[in-house]
Amino acid sequence: MDFSSRIRLEVRVTPADVGKRVSVRQLDEDAPKSERFTDTVGVLTSWDGGVLLITRRSGERVRIPESSLVAGKVVPSAPARRRGPSASYEELARVAARGWQPVERERLGDWELRAAAGFTRRANSVLPLGDPGVPLDEALSLVRDWYAARGLPAYVQTATGAEGTQELLCAELEGRRWTREVSAELWTGALAPLGDVPDPARPVVLSRAADEAWLGRYQRKGMSDVALKVLGSGPSVWFATVPGADPGSPAAIGRCVVDGRWAGFAAVEVDPSLRRQGLATMVMGALARQALTEGASAAWLQVETENAGARALYAGMGFAAHHAYHHYREPEALESDSDGRAGAQ
Repeated sequence: MDFSSRIRLEVRVTPADVGKRVSVRQLDEDAPKSERFTDTVGVLTSWDGGVLLITRRSGERVRIPESSLVAGKVVPSAPARRRGPSASYEELARVAARGWQPVERERLGDWELRAAAGFTRRANSVLPLGDPGVPLDEALSLVRDWYAARGLPAYVQTATGAEGTQELLCAELEGRRWTREVSAELWTGALAPLGDVPDPARPVVLSRAADEAWLGRYQRKGMSDVALKVLGSGPSVWFATVPGADPGSPAAIGRCVVDGRWAGFAAVEVDPSLRRQGLATMVMGALARQALTEGASAAWLQVETENAGARALYAGMGFAAHHAYHHYREPEALESDSDGRAGAQ
């Protein structure tokens, strides 16, 4: 609990603390006695009209009437990590971007506009790491024009839950009717334990390119030349395949990008009929051993919040959530463009 019953409670947050991470307690006198007090921790994104807006680590926004506050304080911007490699949000955002590159990009101040013919949101969204160099409304107008010229809806990728993330930008986008469509989390962990597994029961074949069999197991069908360029992008890219009974249908696949101390894992997929046999662990182990030979020591991956199976698997491997990330879509595009050209990744 954030507040001790042995000290006098007081509200030590003010509107001047907007943008800081806070912990507050509110009182609901109409609730049952055991549920009257509620604690909320997150970034104070606004304090207007007697209402506080706090964005939690997950990106959830909580509105709290000022009149209900019984305690509040500013807390450290990022809690100490108990396990896994230490890293800033910006470092991980840049590493993740290098591991999944668009085919076209343009700078707008410190923002990067990225496009890849609609193949995945990550490669077709703005990465706003800093100041766009112009007022926000002008920046968003330029963003929308840039994507419209390419026949794409405009997306902005933001993050919450770590030091240097963009809770304030999320609030600004939502205030302008941009809609959050997808949320996921970036997890990190130590690399060596992934490679320290027994010899695989099946062979794992590593390759620098995704062959037809690998692509056949990959969840995204109808791969274009642009999609293949995105898949193959990154400082040092490896594709893993566990052959299946049918030579053209692998039992499992995976992808890894080695970038300095980081190894990023993606596209780990297993034949549905062969799940729960350790194939995903075999794939990641083989890729981890290759990354270790190239000098990497830390690992990262992205997992959707609803994917309970993957989250349990990765938690068992020693991964833990570092921050959440979200894709916001321009308001008009929600009404005029529903063909789903941008992928979910």
